[in-house]
Parts: sequence; structure tokens; C-alpha cells
Amino acid sequence: MSLSVTTWYLEQTSPADASPAQEPPAEQGVRIARAEVPSPEFSRFLYTAVGGDITWTDRLTWPYTQWAEFLGQPGVETWVAYERGTPAGFIELTGAADGSVEISYFGLLPAFRGRRIGGYLLAYGIERAWDLAERWPGRAPTKRVWVHTCSLDGPHAMANYQRRGFRLYETTVDEEPETAAPGPWPGAGPLTTSDPAGE
Repeated sequence: MSLSVTTWYLEQTSPADASPAQEPPAEQGVRIARAEVPSPEFSRFLYTAVGGDITWTDRLTWPYTQWAEFLGQPGVETWVAYERGTPAGFIELTGAADGSVEISYFGLLPAFRGRRIGGYLLAYGIERAWDLAERWPGRAPTKRVWVHTCSLDGPHAMANYQRRGFRLYETTVDEEPETAAPGPWPGAGPLTTSDPAGE
């Protein structure tokens, strides 16, 4: 079985394109910090926990060494949002030598969606994409920030990117094998509305 998947490519070409987002209420205790020490274990946790119910599968087969090699590249950064000390989501930046920075992954764990964290984390991550060269000596200043999202991603992803100032520049449609959402671990499923952790 195959599935028709639409992929949208969006970009910003100036820091002035970025639109800020309102911070979550102070009582939520949300903070954002960079995971400066490359950790395949932590990055794989974030990848599976965020992408388990929206069919992120590309990296599930990566061995430890591939994770370590990727995370150790100059210009690769992982910024993590925490709510009262608990990881709520992340944004991963991949800087290229030509001055372009890709938002390679961005999202929230299911229990933290709808809590005004996503827009704030995305806006913060975009700022870090534009000033990425300041943290990597010898790297060219950022000239472009880009991202792609697809019809398999969360239903609000496209609108969130556009609210933060991204402009659509290309759309593709491809046939891909139909796969079930893997979940963050075998047997895990999405939270139900009756789950108090999802309120």
C-alpha cells in the first residue's frame, strides 16, 4: 500500500522575516536550553517521543554511531523546551557551510501540545538559527533559514511555520509506503482526553 504525501518547503531570507510568539504563562515554568553535549540517547528519545504518533520513521534505523556522527557535526544544535524540568519538545538546527540553516526537526511531546509552548519554542529556535554563526567560529553568517513539513506531520505544523514568518517556495507530491505510527516505544499509544497528563 502506498500513500500520497504532500511536502511543503518554506523559508526566511532575513531575520526581519521572523515573527515573535508570546511566552507561555510564567506559572508553567517553561524554559529553553541547548543540549550542548552531543547525546545519541537523549536525541533519539526526543525524536521518538515527539514523532512517535506522527510517523517520524527516517531515523529509527540509525545506529548509535550514526547519531553520534550527525550530532557531532559543526553547526548542528538541539534546543530543548522544558516545562517544570520535564522535556516538552525540541527544535534541531542543521547549519550548512553556505550560510543556510535547516530546521531539521521540531515538535512537542503529545502531553505538551496545546499549551502555548510550540509557537514560543519555534520562534526561539528561529532566532538561534539566525545567530547560529555566533556560536561556531569561522562559520559564515546565516543567510537563509528553511524547513519542510508534510501532510503526515501534525495538523497545525504548516500554520505555525507561517505565523512565525516562513514563506512557501516549493510543493511536491510523492507516493510513499504506508506505515503505522510507531509510537515512542512498543505498545505506547497517543494520550486520550481522559488522561490527566494531557490537560
